[in-house]
Amino acid sequence: MKTFNKILLVLCTILLIVSCQDMEDLNKNPNQPDKVSTATLLTGAQKKMMDYIYDTWFSGRQALPYAQYWSQRNYTEEDRYQIRESVNNNYFNHLYVTAGNYVLIEKMNTDEATKSEASAYGNNNNQIAVAKILKVWLMQVIADTWGSVPYSEAFKLNDGIKYPKYDDLDVLYPQLIEELDQAVALINEDEVAFVSGDRIYDGDASKWKMFANSLKCRLAVRLSKVDPNWRTYIDEALASGVFTSNDDEAMFQYSNEAPNECYFYRGFFVDRRNDFSITKPFTDLLKGQRDTLNNKAHPWEGIVDPRLSVYTTPRGGKYIGLPYGLPSNRMTSAIRNAAPSWYSPIYDPKAAPVVLRKDFSVPLMTYAELCFILSERNNWDRDWYEKGIRASIEHWYALDGRTIDQALIDDYIDDVNNVVNAETVATQKYIHLYMQGTEAWSEYRRTGYPLTMLKPGEYSYIVGGEKLPFEPLSETKGDLPARVKYPTNESTLNPDGFNAAIAKLQDGVNNYYSKMYWDVRTAANPHPANQ
Repeated sequence: MKTFNKILLVLCTILLIVSCQDMEDLNKNPNQPDKVSTATLLTGAQKKMMDYIYDTWFSGRQALPYAQYWSQRNYTEEDRYQIRESVNNNYFNHLYVTAGNYVLIEKMNTDEATKSEASAYGNNNNQIAVAKILKVWLMQVIADTWGSVPYSEAFKLNDGIKYPKYDDLDVLYPQLIEELDQAVALINEDEVAFVSGDRIYDGDASKWKMFANSLKCRLAVRLSKVDPNWRTYIDEALASGVFTSNDDEAMFQYSNEAPNECYFYRGFFVDRRNDFSITKPFTDLLKGQRDTLNNKAHPWEGIVDPRLSVYTTPRGGKYIGLPYGLPSNRMTSAIRNAAPSWYSPIYDPKAAPVVLRKDFSVPLMTYAELCFILSERNNWDRDWYEKGIRASIEHWYALDGRTIDQALIDDYIDDVNNVVNAETVATQKYIHLYMQGTEAWSEYRRTGYPLTMLKPGEYSYIVGGEKLPFEPLSETKGDLPARVKYPTNESTLNPDGFNAAIAKLQDGVNNYYSKMYWDVRTAANPHPANQ
């Protein structure tokens, strides 16, 4: 009997343990796992980063209008620099949260408690390198948008830093370059970076190394007027290995399957917003047409750019852009409807330009951009300039699933290579950077080109014989915005850093006209890239 009782006691104990374990399992939410792999973190961070930046808000209502690629058909106040403060707050937070995910990937691959488990998803050092590269890319977008921002003390809440300081750009940019060097030094090209989850290079460590070095060139040229070592940075990158063709480009490809379509497609054809058209200034540039309203010369008058038919669609057999910066009460239906309307309730992939397709590949950086950088590094080198044009045309036609006769590219290059200088290199670079609004806007602020940009006070359009001037709703001191105002949420979330950063701005106020550290243009010398 005693033996039976002992057996019964043991069985009851086992049953109790199993039952407790079962209850624990029942209390777990399968949709909120306790642990997330570094590969899963990477996939989510890459997609969120591209969704936030290349969408109809951050890009559509800010970066693309500031670069004068897109005009708004309805809410033209945003083209005139009237920001939606809620949007500004949200995107500042979104981008920092995403950058924090890259920091977490670095941490999971360095902490002794997690690095062994993380190594199942790729070489630890390679994972750290990829996270650093993407973090640097994203932080440059953030810095190029708002100016001085938290970085050296950011992402350190667990270290007790609740209110990170704002790093001045003369400190931040060299730090970003240093991190790229660190990333390159970590990369082992004989092992994969990630065994899965990488939607940019599918874990190819060699490609990530080339991207890091090419990105270093972008950062270096941004500092071309303020750092005497900028050419040295580029030479170091070249020695380590940069893009060598369009096959090396850093591209994030969206899917044809919901919900992973490109956000430009979702904006037009899922949300059914028909808010944007390509601008008249940009369309006229591609058509080789002079701005007669403002008497602005065109570098290649009468020469039609072969990328015109890729970037936009005709309306009534003509390529017509939407006037930029008109007041909403002057944007008549007749003006609006003369420009291409890409929206259709029934999506026709053949009717929309490639940038609005479901599976559009969004660039982080391209070989053509690198070519133009190297042309500038070598004092407007003709060979690199021509390589950049060829690479750009081939890049865009390939995205569109089209081929172009090399003889046609040769003819176009012959038409635009009579003069190779600061203006022509910068203008071709601007044409190529279509849809990369922040980068194009930054390059204008650095170089002053292209000259076709519509400035405050210049005329936008003629309606009924009346010339309508471009009149911003925020003060920009007669130029395009020099920056975006700091989001108001920062005044309560990080008051010390926020107030200290504003105190360093021109006039000590949160404004659109305080120039970036690397923007040294003056009234006497508006185009310092000529030097």
